[in-house]
Amino acid sequence: MADQWVKLELDVAGFNASRFEPYVTRCRAQGIRFTTLAEMGDTQEQRLALYELNKECSADIPERGEFFSYEEYAERRFAASSYDPRGVVIALDGETWVGMAASSKHEKFVFNEMTGVRSTHRGRGISIAMKTIGMAFVRQCGASKVRTIHHPLNKSAINMNRTMGFVDARD
Repeated sequence: MADQWVKLELDVAGFNASRFEPYVTRCRAQGIRFTTLAEMGDTQEQRLALYELNKECSADIPERGEFFSYEEYAERRFAASSYDPRGVVIALDGETWVGMAASSKHEKFVFNEMTGVRSTHRGRGISIAMKTIGMAFVRQCGASKVRTIHHPLNKSAINMNRTMGFVDARD
């Protein structure tokens, strides 16, 4: 893996959701609908669908290597004390899962674990729309910061986060 990860953070108080609402509106006009894993039902079937989507989207992360088995994924994602299904935003095109933005609650911040969109649906603003919708979870948690981390060669993810106001983390 990379020696120098890009660590970013967003100041929640300074985030202007209305600036990014056009992304949400445009996606919805294209037939994309958004929900959370909590709203869909945090069932074994939904968790398996999330795993498959996460696995597919993670394949493009530089130096990612082999993805976890479902058992490893379930232990790292669903068994973690920081897991909350309200923090998993899903984008659907009809009934097909096309995007995910998964966040977890920590003591002093919310961590954006993974944001990904299937290659067939990229370039439509779905990532920014999901992260904008996911700010509702951040506010429910009472967090003042959102943090994320990226491989330095994952330029599209880094640029998307910077577009949303993420800056280099101070620690």
